[in-house]
Amino acid sequence: MNKFVSFLGEIANIMYVGGILSHIVIGAMCAGANVEFIYSAYLYKQTSMYALIIPGLILKILCDLYLYFYVKERAYWFYIKSAMLLILTFNAVVFLIPMMPQMIELAKLSADSGALSQEFLQKEKIEMIVGQSNALPLLIEILMGAFKPKIRGK
Repeated sequence: MNKFVSFLGEIANIMYVGGILSHIVIGAMCAGANVEFIYSAYLYKQTSMYALIIPGLILKILCDLYLYFYVKERAYWFYIKSAMLLILTFNAVVFLIPMMPQMIELAKLSADSGALSQEFLQKEKIEMIVGQSNALPLLIEILMGAFKPKIRGK
C-alpha cells in the first residue's frame, strides 16, 4: 500500500507542477498578444486549474494524510513538507480559485471592448505575485518529499 501511495504522490506532483508550468507558459505567450488571445489563455488557465492543479493538490494532501495517520510519519522533513503544502493550499483556496473566474470575466469584458481594462491588469499583477510566492514553498515541499533529509531537532 505504501508503494501505491508513493506512486499516487508522484502523480499528484506531476499534475500540480505540470498545471503550474502550463500557467507559466501560457502566461508568457500572452505578452504582447491581442485581447482575444488573452481571454482564451485565461479560459485555458481555468481549465488547467480545475483539471490539474486542484486535483493534484488534493491528491498531495490525501497522500500526506495517509503518511501521517497510517504510516505514522513524524520526521522533521515531513512537518516542513506539510507546512509548505499548507501555504500552497492557502494560496490556492484564498487567491487562485476565486480569482480565476474573475479574471475570465474581466478578460471577456476586455475582449468585448478591444483593450485590457485597468481592473484586469491590477488583478493580473496580484495573480503574478501569488504565483511567484508559491515558487519557494513548492520547491521546499518537493525537495523534502523527494530527499527526506535527516533534520535533527533538540
